[in-house]
Amino acid sequence: MINEMYKDMTGKGSVIREFFTYANKKAAEIGAENVYNFTIGNPSVPVPQEFTDYMIELLQTKDPVALHGYSPSLGIDSTRKAIADSLNRRFGMNYTADEIFMTSAAASAIAHAVRCVVKDGDEVITFAPYFPEYVPYIEGTGAKLTIVPADIESFQINFEAFEAALNPNVQAILINSPNNPSGIVYSTPTIKKLAEILYAKQEEYGHDIYLISDEPYREIVFEGTDAPFISSFYDNSICCYSFSKSVSLPGERIGYMAVNPACKDAKLLVLMAGQISRFTGHNCPPSIIQLAIEKILDMTSDISIYQKNKEILYKELTRIGYHVVEPGGTFYMFPRCLTPDANEFCWKAAKELNLILVPGDSFNCPGHFRISYCVNTDVVERAIPLFEKLYKMYN
Repeated sequence: MINEMYKDMTGKGSVIREFFTYANKKAAEIGAENVYNFTIGNPSVPVPQEFTDYMIELLQTKDPVALHGYSPSLGIDSTRKAIADSLNRRFGMNYTADEIFMTSAAASAIAHAVRCVVKDGDEVITFAPYFPEYVPYIEGTGAKLTIVPADIESFQINFEAFEAALNPNVQAILINSPNNPSGIVYSTPTIKKLAEILYAKQEEYGHDIYLISDEPYREIVFEGTDAPFISSFYDNSICCYSFSKSVSLPGERIGYMAVNPACKDAKLLVLMAGQISRFTGHNCPPSIIQLAIEKILDMTSDISIYQKNKEILYKELTRIGYHVVEPGGTFYMFPRCLTPDANEFCWKAAKELNLILVPGDSFNCPGHFRISYCVNTDVVERAIPLFEKLYKMYN
C-alpha cells in the first residue's frame, strides 16, 4: 500500500511554484519581456569566473577516476578544512574540519541538523515569516514545528510571543537571517537577546537547546546593515549554509553544516550526520563541486545589482504609498498588500498587469507579498508603473 502522507502532499503544491508556472505560461503566450516575474529566488548574476576557471583546470589536470569518484562520507577533507579556515578568518571562530559536514546545499544541512538534535515528538520553534519548506523539513523528522508570529513592524524576532511558546519539549530553534521573504537581517541586539533566553531556558529545563541557523543569504548584506555571525553568540549553534545564492550556484546543490566547536559533542554531531545520510540517501554532494568551491570561499558574485534593485524598489514603492520594511540583505522585499487577501491581491496583479508576485500566506504572514528582485535592473524599472497602477486599483 502506498504512503498516504506523500500521496496527500502531491495535491498541496508550492504557491511560489504555482505563480512561477503561471508566469512561464504567460511568457510563452505574450513574450517574456511582457511578463514581470518576481517569483523565484534564482540568482541573476553569474558565478565568479574563478570558479569556472578552476572547474576547467580540474577537468584538464586531475585524474578523472579520482575527480569523479566518491568523496568520503563527511565530505572531502581539503574542502572541509578550507571552509573551516574561511569561517575562522572572516568571523573570528575556531572551527576545524571535524566540525564541517558537506551537504547538498542548505536544505540538506537543515535536514541533517534537525535529525541530529530532535527525535519523534520533540518540538522545534521557528519565526514567521519563514521559508515554507521548513514544514516538511521538520515534520518529516516526526517533530512538531511551532510558529512564532511575526513582528510586522520590524520583522525582528517577536520575543514576547517567543517566550510564551517556549516549553520543556522544545529541543531546537530554527532561524533564517538574512531572511527569506522579508530581507531583514537579525541585528546584534536581537541575536544577543535570543542567546540569553536560550542559555536561561537550557538551565531551567535541564537539557540542551540547539540554535539551527539557516544562512544561504549570509553574504548578501547591504551597506550599513548590522549582520552578526550568529554562531559566535551561542555555543549550541549549528550553521546551515548554501553556495546557491551568494556565488550563484543553485543548480550545483552544494553547502555545508558547521557545528560550533563550543557546542556540546560538536564532532560527534558531524559523525552522526554521516550516519543520518544512510537513512536519507544523501551520500555526499559531487566531488568536483566540493573541490571547486575551495577557490571561492571568500568571494561572492557581483551582488551590487541586488542592492541597486532594492534601492529602486524601496524608494519607488514607498513613494507610491506601499508600506515596506526596508531589507538589509537577500534579494527579497515583503511589502504589505493593499487588501487583507494576499492571494486575491497577487492574482489580480498577475492577471490584469502581468506582474507576478507571491502571496505572504505561504510564509505564514498574511497580508503581505514577496518580491524576488534577482532580475535585471531594467525589469525592475519597467515594473514600477505597474506597481503604481496596482496601487491605484485599491486607492
